[in-house]
Amino acid sequence: MDFRLTKEEELKKQEFESFFESEMKNAPPEFGSGGLEGIYDTEAGFEFHQYMAAKLGEKGWLSMAWPRKYGGQEASIMEQVLFDEVRGYYNAPGVDAFAVGMFAPTLLAGATEAQKERLLPPIAKGEAFYCQGWSEPDAGSDLASLTTTAIREGDDYIVNGQKTWTTGAHRAEYMFLLARTDPESKRGKGLSVFHLRMDLPGVQVRPLLYMNGKHVYNEVFFSDVKIPAEDLIGVEGDGWALSRQTMNFERSGAGGFSGAKRYLEQLIDYTKHTTRNGQSLAKDPNARRKIAELFIGSEVGKSLAYKIAWMHQKGDFAGLITAASASKLYSTELAQKLANYATEIMGLYGQLEEDPHAPMQGSMTELYQMCKGATIFAGTNEIQRNLIAWTGLGLPRLKFK
Repeated sequence: MDFRLTKEEELKKQEFESFFESEMKNAPPEFGSGGLEGIYDTEAGFEFHQYMAAKLGEKGWLSMAWPRKYGGQEASIMEQVLFDEVRGYYNAPGVDAFAVGMFAPTLLAGATEAQKERLLPPIAKGEAFYCQGWSEPDAGSDLASLTTTAIREGDDYIVNGQKTWTTGAHRAEYMFLLARTDPESKRGKGLSVFHLRMDLPGVQVRPLLYMNGKHVYNEVFFSDVKIPAEDLIGVEGDGWALSRQTMNFERSGAGGFSGAKRYLEQLIDYTKHTTRNGQSLAKDPNARRKIAELFIGSEVGKSLAYKIAWMHQKGDFAGLITAASASKLYSTELAQKLANYATEIMGLYGQLEEDPHAPMQGSMTELYQMCKGATIFAGTNEIQRNLIAWTGLGLPRLKFK
């Protein structure tokens, strides 16, 4: 494959860079180093997320790859990857990962025309914010074992059950819900996807706070919640297949790799301006070795992301499952290596967070605490390795008696 960008792609990337460099100067102090905590923990952080979403919506950048009839630009997948890469580098909010990244593709893949016309425009404009109603206390990576039910009664579905680890549920206006419409069904059969308003009677959101007190995750309870039948997405009972299509939508991981590269640039700058034992830390052989490893890792990650875009352009959708799993696996383990190496290079100063002497504004302390979780959510890395083995290498599944 050819890694060189076309002239048009270079110009588009420059446009993205100019926009984010300018707009991120408006970030409030509460946004901190960004990420999920920056978006969901404080009112100011979430308001900045909404502000950026409106700006991106005005430019049509939330729906670039969509069909024009739904507000998209029918842009190339490479243009989408370049956008994600630049946004990740600046750690910018504004793209609702659940509305734009997951529910919109679900609608495009399986919704009725009336549902697309009703639900897609607010997402494209950056006006609708969602959470994901999938995981349950006993159904995380093994999502097919979920037990929340949605039983048809007349013109409504009655929902009862519980979801957990629901990111941003306390800020979201809507949820896309996966529930069991056939209570006698097992595993992936009998599951359906719904659009749900979070202000419906019977929906209760309770916080699941981080150890540092930050509020990102929640548990959500449903007690006889009535969802209009018109908010069933697709065909009843086909929710498992529809959710799998959602997960296979553009998952290059470009933003994660470019974000790691920016952190690496900051770490290099730190070593250049820090003296230890009478010499520049940049001359320390251990620090140099670790930085070299991280640089190589970020370049490998970028290659993976670009390969996924290339496969999209070629129409190699079967291979994308393996490539997306490899990208997720590699990016999350690269983040762990970055956090570990950075805090080792910084020494005791690497443990400082909200302190004038904290290197890189304490961002590595936050990443160190968060990076393990990234190898668990969105499908554990053990699950990703299984998918690579089964779909990419053709290895057999083990059967236990």
